[in-house]
Amino acid sequence: MLLRLYLRWCEDKKFTVKELDIYLTEQGIKMVLLEVLGDYAYGYLRTETGVHRLVRLSPFDSSNRRHTTFASVHAYPVLDDTINIDIRPDDIRVDTYRSSGAGGQHVNKTDSAVRITHLKTGIVAQCQNERSQIKNKQVAMNILKSRLYDHYEREKKSRIEKESEKKADIAWGHQIRSYVLHPYNLVKDHRTNKESNDPQKVLDGGIDDFIEAYLEKNI
Repeated sequence: MLLRLYLRWCEDKKFTVKELDIYLTEQGIKMVLLEVLGDYAYGYLRTETGVHRLVRLSPFDSSNRRHTTFASVHAYPVLDDTINIDIRPDDIRVDTYRSSGAGGQHVNKTDSAVRITHLKTGIVAQCQNERSQIKNKQVAMNILKSRLYDHYEREKKSRIEKESEKKADIAWGHQIRSYVLHPYNLVKDHRTNKESNDPQKVLDGGIDDFIEAYLEKNI
C-alpha cells in the first residue's frame, strides 16, 4: 500500500522512478528499494522517513478482525560525482547469491545477486534486479555510498547538536503517521498533528499537505 502511495505521488510529480531491488514473499512485499529522480525529490521524500502504522480490517483474516501493521520508510540522497565516498576493498565484504522472490523476473538460476556489507558500520546494500552480477554490484555499491554518506552526515549532525541520530528513533511504537481505516477514517501525522479524514485520497498519493506541514514546522 505504501509502495502504491509513493508510486502515485511520484507519477503526479512527474518524477522518474526505477525499482532497484525488491524482496517478495508469499505474504507480499517484504522490502523494496526505489530510485526517485526529480527536482527536490530527496528534500520531499526525506520527510517520509520513519515508521508508518496501518489499522484496518484485514482482508487476509477470515474472521474479519482489525489488524495493526507497521512499515519503515527511509530516504537516502543519490550522490553525484562531486561527492566522493572512499570505500577500500578491505572495508567491505561482497557476497553473491541467487535472486529470490515469488517468481518471474526476480528469480535467477545463477548467483547474480550481490550483497555488500560495510564492515565498520554494518551497513548493507544489495541488488538482484539486474541479470548481470557486474551490474548488480555496481548498483549495490552506489546504494552503499549513499547510505554511508547519510550515515556520516547524521553522525556529524549528532556531534554538533548533541542529539541522537534521527534513524535511531525509527522503531516500532514510534510511528510518524497513522492510517486508520477502521473503526473510523483518519490519517494523522504525529509530528505535526496534521490530519485527513480521507485515507483513500492519501493512500492514492495525496501526501503533499503532510509534507508541507512537516517542512513548515522544521524550517
